[in-house]
Amino acid sequence: MRGISLAISKFICKLRQVGLALALLLSVTGCSNRPTEAVRAIQIYQDWELAPGDTIAGHRVLGGLGDISIQLKGDSVYAPFDGRVQPNVKGCVIFSTPQIPAYLFRLCGLKRPNLGQVSQGEAIGSGEYLQFAALRRQPDGRWALVEPAVDILERTLKKP
Repeated sequence: MRGISLAISKFICKLRQVGLALALLLSVTGCSNRPTEAVRAIQIYQDWELAPGDTIAGHRVLGGLGDISIQLKGDSVYAPFDGRVQPNVKGCVIFSTPQIPAYLFRLCGLKRPNLGQVSQGEAIGSGEYLQFAALRRQPDGRWALVEPAVDILERTLKKP
């Protein structure tokens, strides 16, 4: 009888170890039904000393010259068109759409952004603030920061 009790005890201990390993794996990889997105690096036409992704005195820079700062107060931002959300520098994502292929939109400051293909009006993420930059493709393939159109910002900030 003692042998059976010992075997059951060892079995329960092994189950706990497997459960702990599974919990650790899920916490590291997360639970998502979306495929992972590759980081989209873009070469900016203008060159300033400070840009999103830089660090100053241990603090990450999320906005730079050319970004529009918007206070969200925890609200969501939405895909202005059908498109794709890809990670960029830390704390920023790039939204692209085939509807206006000469433009990219960089959104910084969102918590847990929704990466991958998104439909128009689908939430991209939320946060306390948004640093928004519009970029236009130049003939040499680099991207220039341009003033964003108000209607694009409105579509990004309001659910249709």
